[in-house]
Amino acid sequence: MRIAVDAMGGDNAPKAIVEGVMLAKKELPSIEFQLYGKEEEIKKYVTDMENVTIIHTDVKIESDDEPVKAVRRKKDASMMLAAKAVKDGEADAVFSAGNTGALLAAGLFVVGRIPQIERPGLMTTLPTFGENTQGFDFMDLGANADNKPEHLVEYAIMGTHYAKQVRGVNNPRVGLLNNGEEATKGNELTKATYQLLANEASINFIGNVEARELLTGAADVVVTDGFTGNAVLKTIEGTALGIMSILKGSIMDSGVKGKMGALLLKDSLKNVKNSLDYSAYGGAVLFGLKAPVVKTHGSTGPEAVAYTIKQINTMLETKVTDGLVEYYASKAKEIEA
Repeated sequence: MRIAVDAMGGDNAPKAIVEGVMLAKKELPSIEFQLYGKEEEIKKYVTDMENVTIIHTDVKIESDDEPVKAVRRKKDASMMLAAKAVKDGEADAVFSAGNTGALLAAGLFVVGRIPQIERPGLMTTLPTFGENTQGFDFMDLGANADNKPEHLVEYAIMGTHYAKQVRGVNNPRVGLLNNGEEATKGNELTKATYQLLANEASINFIGNVEARELLTGAADVVVTDGFTGNAVLKTIEGTALGIMSILKGSIMDSGVKGKMGALLLKDSLKNVKNSLDYSAYGGAVLFGLKAPVVKTHGSTGPEAVAYTIKQINTMLETKVTDGLVEYYASKAKEIEA
């Protein structure tokens, strides 16, 4: 299996990206890594060249580049060459921590979508707390600002396939994010989507899920439109950062006794931090394309990069994309018949 890596994407590239690849490489020695970017800079952080190829380019897509223009004008950029490698059959997946919009555009225009899927969505796995700690898959996170009910049904089907094959969830429960549990609640989009999901035999639809229930494990897959999904994700991220900041501030301001107590609770506080860190589940997947295209935070460190690479490896091992292609191909045949 071959992973094309945009080594120049992200705030800490290429250092964090290459170091993360080296960490993952220790656990996944059979993976072939293609690192795209400035060869001399990349080489500084490569500790083992076995199954590693560096493809040099001086061009990169910047974080403030306009996505579609960058994809059209910077065809020799590290991100674009990585996407082209997948299109040409030279790699099996793309990984980047770079410009999200540009990666979405590269995924759609270069890698290409599965024909029967109208709108690929951006999906990530978020943590859950309490009795159910296996997390949930959440999409769309912003690949599409506006959606039709049919798109959310696609997300439910794709999320179900991912939860089953990649995370090993048996009969995943699918929830529709809404402002109430009743079927009559919500705007025109959610009301229409509810009816379609209720009639979709291929999924285990459990109804509406409120935002306050997301992290309690109320569903294994949660679908919503891209605008709402992105806003909710950013709220969860901000809340997690705020909680950790409040805890740290309280400890630092509580004098000697408070600091001694924090020292005794060091392991427990570390567990809290780890529980709130969803990077351990991997990156965000642009799902619905012909091959895995996976994005992680621009500010990500080596450990999160390694987690994401392991996630990609699982996607390739379980052939989740192939399964989705087969599902939609069989569905198309049923419609024709």
